[in-house]
Amino acid sequence: MTETSKLLMLKRESYEQHGIDSAVRALFDHFGGVGNFIKPGDNVLLKVNLVMGGKPERCITTHPSVVRSVARAVLDAGGRPVIADSPGIDPFARAARKSGFTDVADELSVPCVELTDPVPLHVTEGASFHKIDVARRALDSDVIINMPKMKTHGQMLLTLGVKNMFGCVVAQRKAEWHHSVGMDRDLFASLLIDVWNGLRPAFTIIDGVIGMDGYGPSSGNPFPYGVIAGARDALVMDFWLCVMLGVRFADFPLWRAASKRKMQQCAIDEEDLAGDFPVKHKWNGVDIPKLCSMSVLPFLSLIPFGRSLEHSLTSRPAQVADLCIGCGKCVAVCKSEAVSQNGAKLTFNYKKCIRCYCCHEMCPVRAIEFRDGLLRGLMKFLRR
Repeated sequence: MTETSKLLMLKRESYEQHGIDSAVRALFDHFGGVGNFIKPGDNVLLKVNLVMGGKPERCITTHPSVVRSVARAVLDAGGRPVIADSPGIDPFARAARKSGFTDVADELSVPCVELTDPVPLHVTEGASFHKIDVARRALDSDVIINMPKMKTHGQMLLTLGVKNMFGCVVAQRKAEWHHSVGMDRDLFASLLIDVWNGLRPAFTIIDGVIGMDGYGPSSGNPFPYGVIAGARDALVMDFWLCVMLGVRFADFPLWRAASKRKMQQCAIDEEDLAGDFPVKHKWNGVDIPKLCSMSVLPFLSLIPFGRSLEHSLTSRPAQVADLCIGCGKCVAVCKSEAVSQNGAKLTFNYKKCIRCYCCHEMCPVRAIEFRDGLLRGLMKFLRR
């Protein structure tokens, strides 16, 4: 291992606490020790992944054993850790309890709190968006340690280090951003970069011991990646994991957005990597989601009735009636008011739907799926 490497990846095949503790120590030590990040008395935000409440074995959220190890390391350095996130729709207390974070907080006598109180983020030069509100606690923290879960994502292909910081945008405002950004994945990826760049976590530790593949971030399947990794720069981490997952950079919206900005992290180098995984490593058998079409032909928006035509051609969310439990989370999260519920039946207004797929992301029982639009369906038929 070299001190100049930007990413340390360690093999861990279970959440046995001793093994996780040793991995977390090694990650910090590789970058100069935990004291290189945290000074006594520092307020340290542990930004976990709590997209919704789910038992640890569902692999939706950062595993509590990883949170426990990082919180202990912060306490040993004299810091004051706070476990925090802002779920998209679930009540925070219930989600934190279900995911095991409350137990860790009680055990270590540290706060476990919801990110609230939105205030303006000071964005960096070259940002795509100049008015972004994030939780006050995220801005006021002396140090942020970013703790994502390694997952695939039905809208953005992968959700790793950079996207996890979007959780600092408070609750329903996430859906508002989806609504305002619309159907442009690359523009949304640029927003993710703006949030990450503005908050700039000091260190990112990703939980990929057992992550998720398929249509994540909440409706996929557990996948044993067997890795826990750390980096100062989450963008470098994300791009290396993208390569090892066998995803082409051109297919990854985050890379496209960063490349358009000519960000230096796009030029990854073999010297970046240290640890237990060779630079040629590939995870086999990972179900990478096929991103549904969100925008078919750019010129359609410029012609009369073009947007309506585009909506009829693009893929769309649809109810899986046999799985639906009628919880109403899809209706609550939709800022476009494109979903309505009548008893057990959901109705989608596809003229209003912006294809953000927040309804799919928030569904706890996989009762919302993607269905092909007319054009994609026709293309599949012609390829038979």
